[in-house]
Amino acid sequence: MGVEVWIAAASMGLFAMFVGEMVSIYNYMQEAPEDMEFGIIFEPNPKILQFISIGAAPASVMAAVSFILSKRHGSRKVGMMIIIGGATLLAGMAFCYTYQDGIDPVYITVATEISPPLFMIVSIPVIIFGMILLRAKPRRPKRPYM
Repeated sequence: MGVEVWIAAASMGLFAMFVGEMVSIYNYMQEAPEDMEFGIIFEPNPKILQFISIGAAPASVMAAVSFILSKRHGSRKVGMMIIIGGATLLAGMAFCYTYQDGIDPVYITVATEISPPLFMIVSIPVIIFGMILLRAKPRRPKRPYM
């Protein structure tokens, strides 16, 4: 297997990790009390930005790199991995979007409102690039005539 397969697998795993992190924080914001013990106050913005920088941003870059590495010869395996990663992101962010009605108003911020729709929009090009790889035909090498 080539490097692009491993990069696509890592991208798929990072997309799944990001979805898990976001679902867990949205679930927590529904059940968390406003004032916590020991004077610790929960702020969702830094956590969401941390999850984006740890999960979604590297996963998107890795999906793009694996696409660039395999677009010349086409790879069904890499294309399917990229599609699965994008579909995981789309489904997970749609699930997070359903949580928004039950979140305590104290935790509603710009990041909590904008993150799920933003990453649903990001997942669509990821899926499209995976489909492009499924349709790509390998190029024939040029024959040396001399």
